[in-house]
Amino acid sequence: MASKVMANNAVASNVMAETVSDAEIVAQFRQRGSWGLYASVDLKGCNPETIRDAEKIRQFIIELCDLIDMNRFGEPQIIHFGPCEKVAGYSMTQLIETSLISGHFANETNAAYLDIFSCKEYEPSKAAEFCRNFFGAESATYQVLFRD
Repeated sequence: MASKVMANNAVASNVMAETVSDAEIVAQFRQRGSWGLYASVDLKGCNPETIRDAEKIRQFIIELCDLIDMNRFGEPQIIHFGPCEKVAGYSMTQLIETSLISGHFANETNAAYLDIFSCKEYEPSKAAEFCRNFFGAESATYQVLFRD
């Protein structure tokens, strides 16, 4: 999976996910004593039927939370809106006991923009790969950020 992330140095909060394994990211998260772990996943060329189906998006949320061992808090919000076709699509939020998963699905470009934020560790590349597979994306990039 391709990823784009800013270089990591002593003061940077980003990690080079392209060259760092999930195990190394989790180890760094623990070593730093970070408050949260954030992954931003951008998907291009998604299956149009999947990103336009609220029930599929609901299924995605449940399966993602199970995969990364996050406890959902309440039901997800999945709402279709957009003032113009360029931004029209579903947006979703799912509170988790350790923070939030959110995303927007762009109908015009068949893209998805997903955010996973938690103060509990998880494996970001595993999550990004699941997102790519679930939505049938032609490509995916992700960034990882430590919230200190």
